[in-house]
Amino acid sequence: MSTAADQIINALRAGHEELATLVRDLKEDDLLLPSGASEWQVSQVLSHLGSGAEINLATLTAARTGAPGPDGDFNRGVWQRWDAMAPAEHAAGFLAANERLVGAYEALDAESRASLRIDLGFLPDPVDVATAGRFRLSEFALHQWDVEVAFNPFAAVTPEAVPLLLDQVGGMLAWTSRPQELAGREAALLVRLQEPEQTYGLRLGERIELTDAPRQPDGELTAPAEAWLRLATGRLGPQHTPDEVRVTGPVSLDDLRRVFAGF
Repeated sequence: MSTAADQIINALRAGHEELATLVRDLKEDDLLLPSGASEWQVSQVLSHLGSGAEINLATLTAARTGAPGPDGDFNRGVWQRWDAMAPAEHAAGFLAANERLVGAYEALDAESRASLRIDLGFLPDPVDVATAGRFRLSEFALHQWDVEVAFNPFAAVTPEAVPLLLDQVGGMLAWTSRPQELAGREAALLVRLQEPEQTYGLRLGERIELTDAPRQPDGELTAPAEAWLRLATGRLGPQHTPDEVRVTGPVSLDDLRRVFAGF
């Protein structure tokens, strides 16, 4: 039976193969194009993903071997080295570093996938493989979109990742939302997602939070699940919004774009 760790590792592989197919054919000028990440070129997104893969691999290796995990000095050294690379090196380095990370996750046997605990360094306690992999998948899938949208305005978050990331949205809202953009307005929206189908509530006010589906909502947000992921992380600009996204009630889609402006 497929476990959560198995599903996440499979999604990491699917995302890598999809993005690697694009990156292998990019020319120098392509790497300098603006990405979907504000103020980053395509090569800078690949640098971020590549350096992150290197740090994630060091963290996973430490958990497997019992060695000390990477510290702040290690991380800063990795970032400095990647920052000094040329755009073409960012692309080649990403392909190699992320392949090593995904391969290391795939090499974990069933017992390790169930019992291994990984110290990510920014959480109070070590986490299991599924949780560690999900953090990486969240970062990877959204930045994968940042790269792909530079070449395809209709790009979407890779389907394998979407159902695995939906449960993380509620925990991100404290970081990605700007309730001050509502200027004191409050509303309770019914959120209806497709692919996969999910229904819950979105409370807008001094705090932005997900709730159980309200019985008497003030309005409704209907969207593909991948578009909701992008909206919640500041990636649903008008030019990248599917026709299926609909908002009714006292707030508009533009209001929600301002509330969810991203990091």
